[in-house]
Amino acid sequence: MKYLVDTHLAIWSVADSAKLSAKAVRLMGNAGAAFYFSAASVWEIAIKQAKHPEDIPIGAEEARDLFLEAGYREMPVLSSHSILAGRLPPIHADPFDRMLVAQAKTEGAKLLTHDHVVPQYGDFVVRV
Repeated sequence: MKYLVDTHLAIWSVADSAKLSAKAVRLMGNAGAAFYFSAASVWEIAIKQAKHPEDIPIGAEEARDLFLEAGYREMPVLSSHSILAGRLPPIHADPFDRMLVAQAKTEGAKLLTHDHVVPQYGDFVVRV
């Protein structure tokens, strides 16, 4: 199984945060699965950390390094992802979340998220 992990879950997982739910810990502990972080998440971290460093505990470069050290694979943003992100119904306004949805759908991955709105995009989105 292929999983794309949303930005918050990826940060919480490498920070060993108590915010990570038991369901997330169980799913993300599956050694037989492939876990990915998005290049869009690194971009999101860079932008949000610059604006509100108190809300994002690590910078983009450190986050990328920690994700890779934790065994995540990087999913680049492709033009096909961008096209689908633009065609998605306006369920969610956040462009980063829309990109993650488009990436997961295009790449045949399950998207793991803590967001309560994103799962409305389909059964490939798993709220944890």
